[in-house]
Amino acid sequence: MRMLDREFYNRDSLIVAKELLGKVLVHEINGQRISAKIVETEAYMGVSDKAAHSYGGRRTPRVEVMYGRPGVSYVFFIYGMHNCFNIVTQEEGNPQAVLIRAVEPVEGLDLMAQNRFGKAYNQLSKSQSKSLTNGPGKLCQALAIDRSLNGEDLCGGRLYVREGETEELNIVSAKRIGIDYAEEAKDYLWRFYINDNKFVSVK
Repeated sequence: MRMLDREFYNRDSLIVAKELLGKVLVHEINGQRISAKIVETEAYMGVSDKAAHSYGGRRTPRVEVMYGRPGVSYVFFIYGMHNCFNIVTQEEGNPQAVLIRAVEPVEGLDLMAQNRFGKAYNQLSKSQSKSLTNGPGKLCQALAIDRSLNGEDLCGGRLYVREGETEELNIVSAKRIGIDYAEEAKDYLWRFYINDNKFVSVK
């Protein structure tokens, strides 16, 4: 399956967030491959979006990567315990991004299970299997994505997104999660997920 190119990401976050659904996130580590289908995303629209780290043109070392070229990773740490993986969109200087909120495991399930729970996939309980990658922090742990990958070129060969299977997707639009501080922006329907997928974080 073809890797997504930079032009795919060089567009409005709302467009990219929807079109990433059904695509496959891949992390190649020491000759092993972990991959998972993207099933939930959130768009962050940059300087005009009160929920975005770059709102109002905020430019700190933490968010600098969002001002760079599209198609690179923006990984940040929250609550002192979780990494969140985002993909930078739009042209340089326009700091938009898409948060990957949930993925469905495809390849490397044992490695994901070891990363999350310290045991093989077939040893997971039913609840552990469901919670393997159904949230931004969980998927980062399962796919071994941390801040060392902040700024990683997703058009390279280690961490990337490729085309998925051709399928008809029933996409739901909803409010973003955990942004109650964002005034009117908290009500924007800028979260997108595949309806009826069990790995979606919040229905």
